[in-house]
Amino acid sequence: MSLRRRNFLKLSAGAAASACLLASCEGPENEGKEGTEKTKIQSPFAALKPMTGGIVPITDEERLARIEKARKLMAENKLDAILLEGGTSMFYFTGMSWGLSERTFAWVLPAKSDMAWVTPKFEEGRARELIRFGTDVRTWEEDESPYKVIAGIFKDRGIRAGKIGIEERLRFFIYDGVRKEAPAHQYVSADPVTIGCRVIKTSAELALMQLANDITVEAYKAAIPQFREGMAKAQFSELAASAFRALGASGGIGANFGEATSFPHGSIKPRNLREGDVILMDGGCNIEGYRSDISRTIVFGKPTQRQLDIWNLEKEAQAAAFKAARPGVPCEDVDAAARKVIVEAGFGPDYKVPGLPHRTGHGIGLEGHEWINLVRGNKTLMQPGMCFTNEPMIVIPGEFGVRLEDDMQITETGAKFFSQPSPAIDRPFA
Repeated sequence: MSLRRRNFLKLSAGAAASACLLASCEGPENEGKEGTEKTKIQSPFAALKPMTGGIVPITDEERLARIEKARKLMAENKLDAILLEGGTSMFYFTGMSWGLSERTFAWVLPAKSDMAWVTPKFEEGRARELIRFGTDVRTWEEDESPYKVIAGIFKDRGIRAGKIGIEERLRFFIYDGVRKEAPAHQYVSADPVTIGCRVIKTSAELALMQLANDITVEAYKAAIPQFREGMAKAQFSELAASAFRALGASGGIGANFGEATSFPHGSIKPRNLREGDVILMDGGCNIEGYRSDISRTIVFGKPTQRQLDIWNLEKEAQAAAFKAARPGVPCEDVDAAARKVIVEAGFGPDYKVPGLPHRTGHGIGLEGHEWINLVRGNKTLMQPGMCFTNEPMIVIPGEFGVRLEDDMQITETGAKFFSQPSPAIDRPFA
């Protein structure tokens, strides 16, 4: 797929359809004609088909195995119980999706006894419909304290002066309320349990992440040819979201043009697409909660030699990070490998720009940004099943930025990409 301007326009035949975004548009020849079928502008994504038919969700058996692993880690870390509220960790262990509000909804997992749920009384019916594991469901009325209910669970489980692990996303007002109702306990981080379970992905999780990446690649392939001169980044984002919907997923791709690409996460200034612009895109979707995160950098038109040189250097840095990633290697070594390529080319050093101003990557799974970061100082050893983004970036302030990002998993023998890296500046995908 050539990305020269003339081919953008050729590939996006009928790109004016973006104004309608899959909606019906009335042609002028039909205006005022009753009983005449309205002209339909063909969607640029009409040929796309949903890719989600073969999804295999995480089974209850796997979630129960996660709970048992959590209990093993609780024993190793001398935790008597962990406390969670709605969020990705609760979903990971129980399959429960519960939105956050000022009303406490919580899950208590003791190390050696039955789990328990805490819900507002008026939400009990809905909670029981959603709860898949555990029969101890305790309620609190609007004029009662949910924290006293949680303290009662500790007491009933024989935990009278124990160590309680607090999940990192549990909001402070809940922790503070529980602490006041049960002051004899020691409250510590539950990270050794929750992170200890979540950073190592199973084959079922990896399959969902692979599908999320596959769909994202197809959305990119469909959306990129729709670029046209004068396009606003919001127009492209709307088109990309439509491509994801056509593929059966909820996702998006953001884009920045020209000098705005020198801001790693874009600029708020309006900037429409011009001939010769660098285009930096970042997008992904989720399948059964599992995420993808892919970035591509291209040029709208013929690249200059400088644009080409920086793009090729970025590709070299991404490849160096990939080569360094393998079991037993400290995460900081992967960052160092990418950074070395960029610094030896005369940029940086360290996090200075022109150069690589941020970490080389981050963990990914049920959240787009998870533990563990590929950054200097992180001596965590890579293990099979860990998943990361690989996304060094070269920023040239006031000119442009180049980021190539693909997700990768650590296997027994080394790293493996979920999506194949960009082959060339005018071929974002193989």
